Amino acid sequence: MTAAAEPAAPYDGAPKRPADHQPDTDVPRVVIVSSTPGDRVFRGVLRLAGLSVFAIMGLIAFFLVLRGVDALRATGWSFLTEQKWQTAAHRFGIGAVLPDGVLIAVIALVIAVPVALCTAIFISEYAPVRLRAVLISLVDLMAAIPSIIYGLWGLFFLQPHAVGFSRWLSNHLGDTIPFLKVRTGDIGTSYTSSTFIAGTVVSLMIIPIITSLSREVFSQAPQGEREGAYALGSTRWGMVRAVVLPFGKGGVIGAVMLGFGRAMGETIAVALIISPNFKAITHILENGANSISSLIALRFGESDKLSLSALMAAGLVLFAMTLLVNVLAGIVINRSRSGAATAD
Repeated sequence: MTAAAEPAAPYDGAPKRPADHQPDTDVPRVVIVSSTPGDRVFRGVLRLAGLSVFAIMGLIAFFLVLRGVDALRATGWSFLTEQKWQTAAHRFGIGAVLPDGVLIAVIALVIAVPVALCTAIFISEYAPVRLRAVLISLVDLMAAIPSIIYGLWGLFFLQPHAVGFSRWLSNHLGDTIPFLKVRTGDIGTSYTSSTFIAGTVVSLMIIPIITSLSREVFSQAPQGEREGAYALGSTRWGMVRAVVLPFGKGGVIGAVMLGFGRAMGETIAVALIISPNFKAITHILENGANSISSLIALRFGESDKLSLSALMAAGLVLFAMTLLVNVLAGIVINRSRSGAATAD
């Protein structure tokens, strides 16, 4: 007579394993790669190149502080608010030229940003392949033209033709928009060497920068989302508006900020156009303007020790502002690259 069978153990849902099977120990294997002397030299060169950027920027800042400390001690914080440049009387500052330089840069952005964005969209989305390569080369060529060429072009060609447009703006919009009113009469010289003309010339110099960076960002828009927009019946402009522009928004903001920093530091073109003065500009079409960079260029050759120190202090302020703008632009551009994840 056979023995009764033992009751089966309840099934707990876990897979059955042999009794001698050990639990898995899935540990990543450490791969040790021995670096060659060439690898170590290459890493050292790259590390040295990266650190040299910080060293150069630090040395520039140290030089400007060292050479401008005498002027800063003589005026204190009033250096940022004083609107006169009388070094012999210890009354000098950038209270007038700093806002004027910012105003020139803002005018340049108002003109350059729409032109640059439309150009970037056309090159990236509408231009034929053969024409696209030509336009990219032309934009790069515009960026390589020396600033003095832009300044001479603005002085001898643009300014005579811009006087009529400035007069029209003043006569038709001056009563409605106060900063477009010219208060010094309706003669031709009242409209020359103005903040508006200087900003127009600078805008031509920053259009290639904004165009190139924006085009690069637009070209990286996810192809899957482009095709999805077309599959839903979107037109090309609808696809650009729904996919390309949102994807490149951060990059465009960074490009605009980089263009602003470039416009703030422009020297030769502005110095050739403007008629320097030391008063805050409230009417952009009137004769007379100034900026920190042009102030340094025009006053450097005739400066005594204290005046030279004052120019170095002004350069320090411009250096700090430009550095801040570029850092903020870099942060915005880096954050915009996260949009590439939408392609997955």
